[in-house]
Amino acid sequence: MKAALISLGSQSSIMTAEAMKKYFDRVDMIQLKNVEVTLGKEGGVFYQGKPLENYDCLYVKGSFRYANLLRSIASMLENKTPYMPIPANSFSTVHNKLLTHLVLQQHNIPMPKTYISPNTEEAKELLKRVNYPIVMKFPEGTQGKGVMFADSISSASSLLDALGALNQPFIIQEYIDTGGTDIRALVVGEKVVAAYQRRAKTEEKRANIHAGGSGEPVQLSRETINIALDTAKALQTDICGVDILEGHLGPLVIEANLSPGLQGISKVSTLDIPNEIAKFLFQKTEKILSASKKIATTEVMKELSPENGNSHEVITDLKLRGERILLPHWVTKITGFDDRKDYIVRAKKGRLEVEEFKI
Repeated sequence: MKAALISLGSQSSIMTAEAMKKYFDRVDMIQLKNVEVTLGKEGGVFYQGKPLENYDCLYVKGSFRYANLLRSIASMLENKTPYMPIPANSFSTVHNKLLTHLVLQQHNIPMPKTYISPNTEEAKELLKRVNYPIVMKFPEGTQGKGVMFADSISSASSLLDALGALNQPFIIQEYIDTGGTDIRALVVGEKVVAAYQRRAKTEEKRANIHAGGSGEPVQLSRETINIALDTAKALQTDICGVDILEGHLGPLVIEANLSPGLQGISKVSTLDIPNEIAKFLFQKTEKILSASKKIATTEVMKELSPENGNSHEVITDLKLRGERILLPHWVTKITGFDDRKDYIVRAKKGRLEVEEFKI
């Protein structure tokens, strides 16, 4: 089986591609920045100017900045590729926090109270009704970037004025006090294969590792595990990181990540995380290919069925037992030959005809 990983070439992607080589016959690592998509009559996905090869498994991942390209690649290839762990629509949904929260809302997945306003004027009216502190976020962004905190209506109003001047969309969310911690759960298939608690550094509210936070082992409750699995299922992705706050209201999902870093979680996990991902990709691909072969075989046998009344020509080998010819079992099924009837056999060099004898 052939597999490829399309990414920006992060260390996490390199770790995963190397692990995949233990399972797949061939694994190609493809740089996302060298991939282009052409639409129209001559449309297709091209890598370094040449049509991208066909693969049995294609794992596409990358930053939110490339969400449109990632979705385009997946859209063009998902009907040609037996298995892709992340479908096209997930790139648009998960790379946008607002769309993510809308999906969570539709699937009754718990999350912090979130507000959306059409403009800064309406947002300022909203600020008079919320409890402080609050969180203000850009819909797009990772690693804690684009996340701001306001502990009063005056500081929130100042942030709104700045956002208005920048003409930036934003969402407002209630602040959940967890002592500067959050949880990253890594979902692979139908399992949370690993999780760790991230703790913000002093005077920092963001617990992201890229924002200076530290990671430590954590034992998840069954409720938190189920919420992580439900989130991945709602977002229609087989592999993702789910960020969760565990406050006094219970576990609340704050966002998901389609390209989760593996270095931090690998340091606190006893499992070989890249290997878990690679093994899952292989097993899932193998299962899909096996099912496809069964379907194809069923269709062939249906076509060869005597019920359709057609004659058939199939290239096959013949089994000999001593000096006797053994015909394939499907010949009996097609012809309906019965050992209680008599038959006329015509044979000459290189040719054999068998016909039912009728009086």
